[in-house]
Amino acid sequence: MKIVRNLIKIFIILLLLELFIFFIEVEQQGTDIANEPQEIMLTEEIKEEIEETEENEVQPKINNENEVVTEIQKPTKQYEKEDIITEYKGYTVSSKLTIPTISLETYILQNYSVNALRVSVTKFWGVDANQIGNFCIAGHNFKNKNMFSNLKKLNIGDRLFISDNEIGKIEYEIYDKFIVFPHETDCLNPETNGKREVTLITCTIDSKQRIIIKAREVEA
Repeated sequence: MKIVRNLIKIFIILLLLELFIFFIEVEQQGTDIANEPQEIMLTEEIKEEIEETEENEVQPKINNENEVVTEIQKPTKQYEKEDIITEYKGYTVSSKLTIPTISLETYILQNYSVNALRVSVTKFWGVDANQIGNFCIAGHNFKNKNMFSNLKKLNIGDRLFISDNEIGKIEYEIYDKFIVFPHETDCLNPETNGKREVTLITCTIDSKQRIIIKAREVEA
């Protein structure tokens, strides 16, 4: 009888132990289940933040690309066209120079030479007509109507025009005027900070010095 009672006690103890273990497992599973949605939600929130961040990062890049495309596609400035003769008295013509202030209209010959200078003004140095850079033009101070005898009458602020068959007619404004000796060649400097510039050169009356007129494209 005593043995049976002991067996019953052992059975009850084992049963209680199993129930205890069961409740612990159920509680643990409940905790895992409760935490699982939070982890998923947290993951989704992180995803949304990442996607939002990526969109914000990508958008400026797209805008920047659009800005670049817009800049590249910006139409080039159009200049008034004028037909210029290609030859004058047997010499190739580069372009035409017009200075209303001194009533000068003359053809600029492409190639500089002693003989060419007797015919008209010529390109002396630098880039070609109306190109970005320093277009230098030399001419005698002869009193011929197509020469540079009246350059000395020009002042800062006066305007001149150069027309060519490739780009068109461009307006320039005089920003400097000075006299140098023949060995002083700074006026021929090709650096113009990306601007179109013109340098007009002629002799003083005694031919000992040079009159220099510097002009820069008028930008709207």
